Amino acid sequence: MKQPEQAPRPPLHKHTSRNELSKFIAGFGFAFQGLWYAIRTQRNIRVHLTMAVLAILLGVLLHISSIEFALVFIAISGVFIAEMINTAIELCIDLASPNYHPLAKIAKDVAAGAVLVNAILSIIIALFIYGPHLWALLFLTR
Repeated sequence: MKQPEQAPRPPLHKHTSRNELSKFIAGFGFAFQGLWYAIRTQRNIRVHLTMAVLAILLGVLLHISSIEFALVFIAISGVFIAEMINTAIELCIDLASPNYHPLAKIAKDVAAGAVLVNAILSIIIALFIYGPHLWALLFLTR
């Protein structure tokens, strides 16, 4: 019985060409352009950015632990990611369906709902992290 021919193996160490490397680096530029577009054009992202700065400043003032800061940064980045995905979904829907369509509305509402769930989770995380520090500051220093 004849064995099937095997495809040639790719080389173990594939060298990246300069063109691939430049495309990879350009991808970071496109990502920063997207981030800047979102900050420039989306009011909710600017609100989240303001709240993020306040959360970080409060963490510094309350001397929260590095683990608590990590959780704060996870919450902050989660809200930003959700908001940016929401923006991308809304833009795609506007492109595909410039006129009102009930399914387009539902898709936009669901994407916005995902941001809301993430924001509520971030508030809950903030209560768990900042609550005990603020409680101690308010009631144990008297």
